[in-house]
Amino acid sequence: MVSSAKPQHTYPLDAWSIRETSFDTQSHFLDETLFALGNGYIGLRGSYEDGYSGPANTTLDGSYLNGFYESETIHYPETAYGLAKTNQFMLNVPNGKGISLWIDDERFDLLHGTVEQYERSLDFRTGVLLRKVLWTSSKGQRVSIVSRRVVCFEHKHLYAIEYTVTPLNFSGKVRLVASLDGAVRNIEAGDDPRIGSAVSGPALQLVDSQQEDDFSALLHHTSNSGFALVSATASKLDYSGTHTLRLLKNGQRLEQSYEVQAIEGLAIRLTKFGSYFSSRDYPAKELMYRSRDTLAQAQATGFAELLLEQEQYLANFWQQADVEIAGDDALQQGIHFNQFHLLQSVGRDGKTNISAKGVTGEGYEGHYFWDTEIYIFPFFLYSKPEIAKKLLEYRYAGLEQARQRARQMSHERGALYPWRTIAGEECSAYFPAGTAQYHINADIAYSIKLYFEATGDEDYLIQSGAEILMETARIWLGIGSYDREGRFCINQVTGPDEYTALVNNNYYTNAMARLHLNFAADVAERIAAKQPEQFARIAALMGLDAAEPAAWRRAAQLMNLPYDAALQIHAQDDSFLSKKVWDFANTPKEKYPLLLNYHPMVIYRHQVCKQADVVLALLLLSDEFSKEDKKRDFDYYEPLTTHDSSLSSCIYSIIASEIGYHEQAYDFFMETARLDLDNTHGNTHYGVHTAAMAGTWMGVAYGFAGMRVVKGALRFAPTLPTQWQHYSFKIHFQGALLEVRVEPGRTEYRLLQGETLRLSHRGEEITLTLSAPVKSLA
Repeated sequence: MVSSAKPQHTYPLDAWSIRETSFDTQSHFLDETLFALGNGYIGLRGSYEDGYSGPANTTLDGSYLNGFYESETIHYPETAYGLAKTNQFMLNVPNGKGISLWIDDERFDLLHGTVEQYERSLDFRTGVLLRKVLWTSSKGQRVSIVSRRVVCFEHKHLYAIEYTVTPLNFSGKVRLVASLDGAVRNIEAGDDPRIGSAVSGPALQLVDSQQEDDFSALLHHTSNSGFALVSATASKLDYSGTHTLRLLKNGQRLEQSYEVQAIEGLAIRLTKFGSYFSSRDYPAKELMYRSRDTLAQAQATGFAELLLEQEQYLANFWQQADVEIAGDDALQQGIHFNQFHLLQSVGRDGKTNISAKGVTGEGYEGHYFWDTEIYIFPFFLYSKPEIAKKLLEYRYAGLEQARQRARQMSHERGALYPWRTIAGEECSAYFPAGTAQYHINADIAYSIKLYFEATGDEDYLIQSGAEILMETARIWLGIGSYDREGRFCINQVTGPDEYTALVNNNYYTNAMARLHLNFAADVAERIAAKQPEQFARIAALMGLDAAEPAAWRRAAQLMNLPYDAALQIHAQDDSFLSKKVWDFANTPKEKYPLLLNYHPMVIYRHQVCKQADVVLALLLLSDEFSKEDKKRDFDYYEPLTTHDSSLSSCIYSIIASEIGYHEQAYDFFMETARLDLDNTHGNTHYGVHTAAMAGTWMGVAYGFAGMRVVKGALRFAPTLPTQWQHYSFKIHFQGALLEVRVEPGRTEYRLLQGETLRLSHRGEEITLTLSAPVKSLA
């Protein structure tokens, strides 16, 4: 059911930036998301420094911190044992972006006076959000306003803004007010659970404020989660003429007001540095000191030097991660936009992850999902593997909570990872589509397997990977059982398709559990043979019985994998094919997504899929299926899939490409590549879709280039879409950096780093070396 609608290009097509040349209140809410900046910790929506007075519900001026959250008790009208007790949600933290401008007594406002010129751009190579405005006040006073904003990749807690005003036809009084505003709130979810939080009131309680000279700071505590937060700014006015500074306080709003005797043609520059420090990272008593020190160092470094650092960081990133497309400008822009936002959104400290909306909005409450392991992890593994390892470290940090959750779910041993979380506890209040998705354990195991095959990092397995694998593998024997025919069955679970819940033997879940159980046994045997002392330590730590790995092997060998012999397809679960097919022909377009228009029980009674389920297994377990299997499964499930989930189109694109449905593959791919830029799901204004963004990279590498890793071996089977002249991308694999370039009739493999790399091209084995680093094949 791929959409046939043509994409609507919001911005001029530029490979390395998005740019708008006019101001429009109708697109403002969406623009705030698309122009957002972040560094994996801080996220600042693309709201104007000088404010916005547009219509209601056309703005969300948010500032967010990855992993900083408030918690609230989940209230159930009817409760039951083991339901998630507490929700965690990302907070809208104090706004330090504010810089208001006054010309005499008239405030600069894009909706008043006259906007003669306007341009705003976000450059993916420099990481700078730039805005230029030429504005005339109601009294005829013309000013040029240029703002530049950066959230520093090299400094986790720091952002900076440079705001320059030049009077063009007058001399007189100009006032610049740099503010730090703690009177912020989270958006409430209302009827759409994808949007915001079910928050009952202000989440941050003001404890203290400090203001002196160029420094302002607010100290807040969360009401329930017990965290302290210091939000701070330091401003400096660069102006050779006469000016005065006044410090103002209005409730939770701190202001540094600079009154300037402006001279026609003489620029007035205000530089503002901001920081956030919380007790999730440091002791509460250190937060104010660290804020002062960081801002003082930033002032000493200077805005220009911070921009240079940012550009250098991004140059290194693009050198490793760039995907080049020749022949489709819209697609090239979409891919770079997606890669840039992924980098902005991902936690790099081992304590944070990447949420469904990144740090651009409050959708899904800032929760982390399986999106990380199945969609986002491969992008970072092959583009910037050190970040991928940090994502694995995050899961190890949550292992103890996963053990506790397993006990709550009546598993005597093992670990069950949460479906939705920030700090490690299960936050999903709707268990049929949350806790029941036990496949999260196998998804995490899958990412560990990918990491080990790509890096050969034995130390990681010893230090943490093996423990995660084996603790989570235990859960399958806890939830599963053998039926009268001797098959190992896993009952009452939900697979990836959330329009089908609480079923027996979901194919994806069982197939991934089989991979998980076998890999856990492999790792146990590997470590026991190569490093018996380390294996003894790990076994003692988790109370591992010597017979457990063999039990995992047996369950994997006898796993029940539903198959319908008449249709010759893999059944999504035991009951899916016995249900009636959803009446797609008589479902009006406005009734999609189904989850917002039909009771879950109505949906669950039908053959209808929200997203790829069996078809996802075809990708992740590619070598277990023939091409004919994949074609039959695709042909059956695609007409039943609404793609109401943004995670869906990229997977269907990859499999369509593999089975030769090239036109469908390209249409699905375009849906993914520009999902946010074209707002095809209609909710990007609440935050980007990070899984779909990563799915774009997967579509190039896994889809058109046919990349697979099978038993540690790297394989390619490239195709070139007819719309493209060529494409290229790079991957890290086994200590090497490989560039793949696909042209008409020719694929070139080039070894950029490393001594040697083996791979296969359409079944032909090749080896790249330092002395022969390039191979070209038809």
